[in-house]
This record gives sequence, C-alpha cells and structure tokens, in this order.
Amino acid sequence: MKRRDTLILVGVVPVLLAGCASTPVPMHWYELKSAPPEAPSAARAGDGAVWELSGRMRLPGPLERDTLVVASGAAGVLPLEGHRWVEPLRDSIPVRLAADLALLRGEGLVWLSPAPPGVSVAHRLRVEIDTLVADEARQTLRLRARWWFASATPTAPPTMEMADIRIELPDRSVDALAAAHRLAIWRLAQRITAAP
Repeated sequence: MKRRDTLILVGVVPVLLAGCASTPVPMHWYELKSAPPEAPSAARAGDGAVWELSGRMRLPGPLERDTLVVASGAAGVLPLEGHRWVEPLRDSIPVRLAADLALLRGEGLVWLSPAPPGVSVAHRLRVEIDTLVADEARQTLRLRARWWFASATPTAPPTMEMADIRIELPDRSVDALAAAHRLAIWRLAQRITAAP
C-alpha cells in the first residue's frame, strides 16, 4: 500500500466512526394511569342495565403508533422523538374507558367485551375516536368521539352520540400532554354516562 493511500484511509476512518457514534435519543415512557385523574362523584343512579363495551375501538392512524404526537401545520402530525406509550393506546384506551364507566355507573354495570358468563347484557356500546391530539403549541388537547348504544335484543336501531372535548394543558411538557390524554378519556366516560 502506498503512503498516499494510507493517509487517505487514516483521514476517512475517524469520519466513518464519528457517524456511527451518534448519541441515541434517551427514551421516556408514559402510560394512561389506572386511577381517574379527578375524584369521581357518587355513582350515577340509573336503571341498573348492564353495558358491554366493545374492546375493538377504532382510533385515528397517528394513535396506532407508540410515539406521542402533536399537530403540525394545517394537516400534519409530529411524532415526539424519544417519548413513547408503555402500552399501545388501542389496548389501553378501551380498558381505561371501561373502568371509568364502571366507576361512574356502579360496580358490575359495565364490562369490557366479552362480558363474563352469566352476566345479562342489556346494551352494547361501541366507541370510535376520531381525534385525540394536541395543537402545535401544546396548549390544548382535543378529543372528538362518537359512540353507539345497541340493545342486546335488537328491537330498535342503535342510537349515536358525539362529544368534542378540549383539555387545557398546564404547560408544554410531554408529561402534561400524556396526563391530558388520561383526563380526556375520563371526561369522555362522563359524557357517555350522562347521555342515555
């Protein structure tokens, strides 16, 4: 090997090594806490009918990823690099929503499908979330959802309700953003129990 080739290799190797040694982004993990974010009032007096919430919940595409996202521009979303959900929202939202509904309605009156054997379900509840994202400035989180109640013994078409919920964020931190997601689910449960 000629001396000139050796000098070129000596100059190239450090550049290649520097490219491989980029610092990884530290990972931060967030979850939808099991406890409701606000103290519940007494369970709502109702007809005692048992609800079964479908565990298959449609979510917008950006929520199908594990990374937290915020709105970006007129129609985009921006993933927050290094900030992830411990459990995918498609799995955690139905569980938290069912627990919140049960807390608001009373023990044994709301089950995540399938309901246990021997439980007589009166109404089946299906929920779809159209929007669950904070604005670009991270000031407000918006949740827009629709839900349908159908009788377990179909005698009438399902009834549909809608909610458009906005949660003000106390600051721009990702922790506040994650906590706002949990509060939005709780507020959705309140709307659903107040609707029938």
